[in-house]
Amino acid sequence: MQHELGRNLTYGLQEVLGRAIVVGDYADRPFPNEADIVKAHGVSRSVTREAVKMLAAKGLLGARPKQGTFVRPQDAWNLFDPDVLRWLLERKLSIELLRQFNELRIAMEPEGAALAAQRATPEQQAAISAGLERMRAAERGEDDTLDADIAFHVAVLRASNNPFFTRLRDIVETALRTSIRFTNRISGRSASIAEHTAVRDAILAGDVEAARAAMRVLIVNVLTLIDQVEAKESETAAAR
Repeated sequence: MQHELGRNLTYGLQEVLGRAIVVGDYADRPFPNEADIVKAHGVSRSVTREAVKMLAAKGLLGARPKQGTFVRPQDAWNLFDPDVLRWLLERKLSIELLRQFNELRIAMEPEGAALAAQRATPEQQAAISAGLERMRAAERGEDDTLDADIAFHVAVLRASNNPFFTRLRDIVETALRTSIRFTNRISGRSASIAEHTAVRDAILAGDVEAARAAMRVLIVNVLTLIDQVEAKESETAAAR
């Protein structure tokens, strides 16, 4: 019904249908036609068509003559779309998905840090330092741990002054919200201030190799935590 969709009906319907697709609600049944969506959610045909177009642009839906609209296979979904990634992460905490995301990070963020060491403007350097200060404040209970950590990483990507790295900030922010919660819970602590300080200091010093290496350490540590969780899960399964 409309009251479940929020004030913007199109985006609300996109959210409801997109999440339903990703969690597998239509794995064993056809995607509803336009008339059924209109009836089920109390929206207009124009709202329905626009929401379906938005989901098609994300790779979730396709359409064929006489067949109508259908859910596309998962390998066609745009994982670089923040909404798709968020729905996947919300579907069920997937250790494998977190591993894959952090493998992407380790291929990207150390190079972003290296570029930041070369190119960051004084204002961008200040934004990185501000992110680090927020993390310190969060340690004292004066800021949000998750938001502060994300602010630091996004500031580094922006400081690369490479539009492709900068464009990835939305997906990095989206996935980090799940990844950081997971790693903080497993490790029993929030992110290492010392490790983030090493990244910041290397960038401010213009030390390209040190910035690259320091950022790599951060992400390797996350992958190590994931390895530990997978090992425990394997041991548990073997003991059953």
